Amino acid sequence: MQPLGDSAKPPLSDGRDPEEPPMQTPPGNPLVVSHTLPELLGKDTVQVELIPEKKGLFLKHVEYEVSSKRFKCSVYRRYNDFVVFHETLLQKFPYRMVPALPPKRMLGGKSKAPRRICTRGDMTEADREFIEGRRRALKRFINLVARHPPFSEDVLLKLFLSFSGSDVQNKLKELVQGVGDEFMICKFATQAKDFLPADIQLQFAASRELIRNIYNSFYKLRDRAERIATRAVDNAADLLIFGKELSALGSDTTPLPSWAALNSSAWGNLKQALKGLSVEFALLADKAVQQGKQEENDVVEKLNLFLDLLQSYKDLCERHEKGVLHKHQRALHKYSLMKRQMMSAAVQNKEPETVEQLESRIVEQENAILTMELRNYFSLYCLHQETQLIHIYLPVTSHILGAFVNSQIQGHKEMSKVWNELKPKLNCLFVGSGNVPTSSFAP
Repeated sequence: MQPLGDSAKPPLSDGRDPEEPPMQTPPGNPLVVSHTLPELLGKDTVQVELIPEKKGLFLKHVEYEVSSKRFKCSVYRRYNDFVVFHETLLQKFPYRMVPALPPKRMLGGKSKAPRRICTRGDMTEADREFIEGRRRALKRFINLVARHPPFSEDVLLKLFLSFSGSDVQNKLKELVQGVGDEFMICKFATQAKDFLPADIQLQFAASRELIRNIYNSFYKLRDRAERIATRAVDNAADLLIFGKELSALGSDTTPLPSWAALNSSAWGNLKQALKGLSVEFALLADKAVQQGKQEENDVVEKLNLFLDLLQSYKDLCERHEKGVLHKHQRALHKYSLMKRQMMSAAVQNKEPETVEQLESRIVEQENAILTMELRNYFSLYCLHQETQLIHIYLPVTSHILGAFVNSQIQGHKEMSKVWNELKPKLNCLFVGSGNVPTSSFAP
C-alpha cells in the first residue's frame, strides 16, 4: 500500500495529456468508482515549500515552490494563485469535493489589526507558525486535488502545476470562461437519474450521518495526536534544562566550609560526574524532539489530510442542500405562483396578450424546473461517487496507526539506548557502591 507522506514514491505520468478526454468508464454502471487507494495515492505527490525571501529588506508576501512528480516540474505560486485555482475548481466542479483553503491571515484578534510590512528580523514566532501551518495546509489541499479522479484529468490542474508564466490567474480564469460546469460537459449528466438507486435520498442521509461521526472521531484523534507530539517536544525542553542544571551544579565554585572538609573528595567527585551528564541529557532532548517532529509529520499531518477530505464532503453536502436543492424548491414555488396567476387571468377574461405572456413565462419556468431536476439528480450522482471516494480513503487509518506505532517504537528504542549508556556513568555518584542503587529511596 502506498504511503501517505513525503516518502510516497508514486509512478511518474504515463504520458497521457490531461487535456485529453478521460478514459472511458468500464462496462457497467458509470456511477461506480473503480479506483483503489494505492491508485489514488499514486496519481501524484506534490511538494509545497516556502521560497526564501530574496526581494529586498521587506517581506511583502510569501511565495511557494510547488513541485509535481507527475508533471516533473516546479512552479512558483503565491497564496492568491491558490485562491483563484480554488475558485475555478468550484466553478467547474460545483458538485465535487473541493477541499477548503487555509485562511490568508491569522484568525482572531490579530486578523483585525492593520496590515503591516514585516522585515525578516521582526517576524514573531506566531507569524512563523502561521506561515508554516498555512504551507502544510496548502500542500494537503493540492495533493487531495491532484489525486481526485475528475480533477486529476482536468486542464485546470495541469495549468496550475506546470504553467511557469506570470499571469497564471488570468490563464485559469480563461479556461473556465464560457465553458460551463461539469453538468454541461458530462455525457452522463442528463441520464444521472437512471443510474441512481431508488432509495438514493435515504442512502445520502445515512452516508452523511456516518461520515459526520467519522469526522468527529478523527477530529478528536488528531487533537490527541497533537498533544502527544507537543508533549514530546516539551519533554525535550525539560530534559535539556535538567541536564543544564546538573552541569551548573557540577560547575559550582563555592568553597566548602571547614566543617565539611572531611567530605571534600566526595563532593569533588560528585561535581565532576554531574558536569559531564549534560551531554547525555542534551542527546536525550534531541531524541525527544525528533520523535515529536516525526509524530507531527507522519501522524498529525496524515490525520489533518483525512480531516480535510472529510470536511470537503461535509461542505459538498451543504452545497447540495443550500444550492441546487434550494434552487429547485424555489423554482417549483415560482411555478406554482405563475399557474395561479394564469388561472386568475383566465377567470377574469384578461387580454389575450397578457394570457400569452403568462403562458410563455410558464413554459420557460417549466424548462427551468426540468433543468433544476436534472441538476439535482446529477448532484446526487456526484455525491454518490464522492461518498465512494471517502470509503476508498478509509484504509488510511492503517497508515496513520502504523506511523504512530512505529514512531513510538523507534522513539522509545533510541531514548532507551541513551538511558542505558547513561546508567554506568552514575556509578561514581554513589560512594562505596559499585552499582546504582536499585532500592527505593524513601524520605
